[in-house]
Amino acid sequence: MKKTNHFQSDRRSFLRSSALIGGSLAMASGLKARAQNESIQIALLGAGTQGQALLNACMKIEGVQVKALCDIWEAYNLKRASMILSGFKQEHKTYADYKEMLAQESDLDAVIIATPDFCHAEQTTACLKAGLHVYCESMMSNTLEGARAMTQAAKASGKLLQIGHQRRSNPYYRFGYEHILHETKMLGKTTAMNGQWNRAVQPERGFPRRAVIEEAVLNQYGYASMKQFRNWEWYRDLGGGPLAQFGVHQIDVFNWFMGNPPKTVMAVGGTDYYDSKSHEWFDTVMAIFDYENSSSNVRGFYQTINSNSNFGYYENIMGDEGTLYLSESAGRVKVYREPAAPDWEKWVKIGILESVEKEEDPDAVITIEESVAPPSYNLPVQFTDPVCQPHLENFFQAIRGEAALHCPPEIAYAATATVLKINESVQDGKRIDLAPGDFQV
Repeated sequence: MKKTNHFQSDRRSFLRSSALIGGSLAMASGLKARAQNESIQIALLGAGTQGQALLNACMKIEGVQVKALCDIWEAYNLKRASMILSGFKQEHKTYADYKEMLAQESDLDAVIIATPDFCHAEQTTACLKAGLHVYCESMMSNTLEGARAMTQAAKASGKLLQIGHQRRSNPYYRFGYEHILHETKMLGKTTAMNGQWNRAVQPERGFPRRAVIEEAVLNQYGYASMKQFRNWEWYRDLGGGPLAQFGVHQIDVFNWFMGNPPKTVMAVGGTDYYDSKSHEWFDTVMAIFDYENSSSNVRGFYQTINSNSNFGYYENIMGDEGTLYLSESAGRVKVYREPAAPDWEKWVKIGILESVEKEEDPDAVITIEESVAPPSYNLPVQFTDPVCQPHLENFFQAIRGEAALHCPPEIAYAATATVLKINESVQDGKRIDLAPGDFQV
């Protein structure tokens, strides 16, 4: 069926039309002394795998110019990122020390930070104090003190701080939140949620021997060795483990769709598979939440397993009339109608849903122990850009005063606090009751 103009048209139009959903009213007052139609001048701090993904996405966005790159791994990360920019014929300078970059680059508007979690608070605060807008990858910080300092620095500076919870800008998630959960309420009464991010067994990240960072330099920036530098997320002082690296994105979705953080959390887990000397954080975590929204209590479950990749990553929002199945893997995004729910054909006719042709299996037999498989529907959304691109677009639109931030620090702080409480629950082996003050700066 042909999609209606109201829901299809162009992806950027959809993002603009729903800019305030789950976002903040924080907008920039304008670019320094620069005209609105001139390029936004940015720097990238942290040019590893994620930094290079952000860099490539920026190259697809009009009106953005990368003027500087910074990474302490000069012989590898910095070199590779510089080659990307050179391929796009963008003149730029490179730095190993971000403080030198801030001192030398006087014409920047913003900085994108994609360094390890333990660096975020110091670097974000310094960039904000230097008068720059900041896009900082999640997790916001590996400590509440760090996340709090970042939030306070953004408020004091009057500059924008976007945290990289990119699902908040993903067209599938935003459409699901606005039109499936709220406008049509086709899921009925929300009763439960679940999600996971599982990964297959992976070797530790190595490094080319010809590009080793000197030990004195590693120590200067907080690393004991190249092994620790390359696998920082597993170390207690540097990151928060897989729950912080992956789970924080999905738990933020739970908080967003429920309209508030959980009331309680109870979790189990441990370093069950890897060597605890090199993997200080838990490689397996299973957490249960109690949420309360406007109509009912909602139970949530989340897991991250790092020894098996079964079904990858997704989030399910379940109601008594339907289930919204979300993922950054677009092929998995579906809406399922419960058999006893009202007919959804009216939503298909106006373009909120797309029917999925079901292939009947003539040999299939449904026994008394089985439930009939619910019919599934697609969302009328097309999205083929890099998954981080819409979130970056929202950041740049906010700098220009054209949109509200989708994930300002106050929102990200709540997700950070939730994850740290889950780790605490695993560590202490007990259920933790949470109060609103636990999620407020």
